[in-house]
Amino acid sequence: MKLVYCHCSVYNPGGMERVLLNKIKWFVEHRPDWEIIVVTTDQQELPPFYTFPPQVKMVDLGINYSQGNNAPLHCKISGFIKKRALHRQRLTALLMQERADIVVSLYPGESSFIPDIKDGSKKVLELHFNRYFRLQYGRNGLLGLIDRLLSHRDAKLVRRFDGFVVLTQEDAEAWGNLPNISVIPNAAISLGSVSDHEAPNRVIAVGRLDYQKGFDRLIQAWSILMNNPELSGWRLDIFGQGEWHSKLTDMIVQNNLQQSVTINAPVNDIAREYHASSMLVMSSHYEGFPMVMIEAMGCGLPVVSFDFKCGPRDIISQGVNGLVVPDGDIDALARAMSSLMLNGELRRRMGQEALKVTEKYSTESVMKLWLNLFESLCPSCFK
Repeated sequence: MKLVYCHCSVYNPGGMERVLLNKIKWFVEHRPDWEIIVVTTDQQELPPFYTFPPQVKMVDLGINYSQGNNAPLHCKISGFIKKRALHRQRLTALLMQERADIVVSLYPGESSFIPDIKDGSKKVLELHFNRYFRLQYGRNGLLGLIDRLLSHRDAKLVRRFDGFVVLTQEDAEAWGNLPNISVIPNAAISLGSVSDHEAPNRVIAVGRLDYQKGFDRLIQAWSILMNNPELSGWRLDIFGQGEWHSKLTDMIVQNNLQQSVTINAPVNDIAREYHASSMLVMSSHYEGFPMVMIEAMGCGLPVVSFDFKCGPRDIISQGVNGLVVPDGDIDALARAMSSLMLNGELRRRMGQEALKVTEKYSTESVMKLWLNLFESLCPSCFK
């Protein structure tokens, strides 16, 4: 089997990058005869944030879509069109040369044209967002029109793939009755020993500092909590990087939270930070499947989360291993956090239940689903 994964880059410490790495490491260990290639467009000669197995071939096409993001809109559009043409040309040449059995697009880079590349491979679209992710910003004007048109196009685009993979049943239902759709969640990788929830009075949040992760909403909720003297010893640590760093830092200062809130750079050993925390909070506007959530739960952390699309309803059992509050209800988020912060026994009980996520989303069960999909697309590769 020759397997190709297409992604924008692997130099960021993101959830998609961790998921890709974990799958590839499993394939390298359990299918050592497979040839695996990771193709990127925007690596910019930077080293991968996570270390990939040496057997994996890494190829960057040098498209660099991210360059020119600050240009005027008309320049950005014309530049994108030129780069998309170059992307198609270079990826076509590579796939015609490699003649892979299966090519997986992690979306959205090459997804619009990759089904048209006639290299003999089966094409799989692996969606790490959700059906309505383009509409989450609620933009108006030209950008809003583009969002709606692209969302409508997506419904037609996904049908062109031999396989279309989403991460939750909730999202699968939003796409409708598609003949090529499969639900394959991310695996809950064991990250070691369980936090004892005793010593640290610390809340942790992890993710890119941007609109999607909604850390501004979390900081607003934290500001409410810090009015309660009983919670004065608690800290909030956010781990991430991104374009909202200055905005979030300003919010912390404006709300006089410098003594209790810290924005930390991403770390390679996030498990160590989970183990030094008492609970995880997720304030996202949307997710495909919240990898951070199942990682933290796998370390024994209870979770407080907005009811965003998609993931919380699939993963959290309300009041058992975490708490879910209406999306955007800042006061409700603060109340749910407070109920756990003030009750150590409740945190311990929910933390023990959270550990069971590793059974439902075990690596073996998830990778079996991937093998089943690949075998259905390329039976000859499994003889």
